[in-house]
Amino acid sequence: MTADEPLDRHFLYPGTIFAEPGEYLISTVLGSCVAVCMWNKVAHVGGMNHIMLPYWNGEGLATPKYGNIAMEKLLGKMLAIGGRRENLVAKVFGGANVSGTGLEMYMIGDRNTTLVSDMLEEFRIPVVAKDIGGRVGRKIIMNSSTGVVLVSKGRRAAPDE
Repeated sequence: MTADEPLDRHFLYPGTIFAEPGEYLISTVLGSCVAVCMWNKVAHVGGMNHIMLPYWNGEGLATPKYGNIAMEKLLGKMLAIGGRRENLVAKVFGGANVSGTGLEMYMIGDRNTTLVSDMLEEFRIPVVAKDIGGRVGRKIIMNSSTGVVLVSKGRRAAPDE
């Protein structure tokens, strides 16, 4: 790819995963959901998941909308495209407890970030950056080749809005 060619883009919908060889700008929008951006610092490949709920309880389909499923699947894809686990690092975003969604009383954002933290520790993948929690959503864009992630936060509505 030359400097004047645009990068391929991929918008990551909730409950999905993306990790492919090549250079992509992967973007998503997060509220209480959490995205883990994994990057292989040697192979220069990366991927992302978009977790909606922390745990699959064994009922229904084991889809990547659940954190425990999404983390396993993202790790598997990263190992398939980039090789060795010891070369992986992670960046974690989202997990806000956004008021007005009806989910804030369940603390879904906190539960999602706890699950991700626990699983990355279990996988022995270091977290090199994070922007989690709070009361506002985020938009993130990851360059899968460089591992750079840009974060844009929403604004919190005033009490009378």
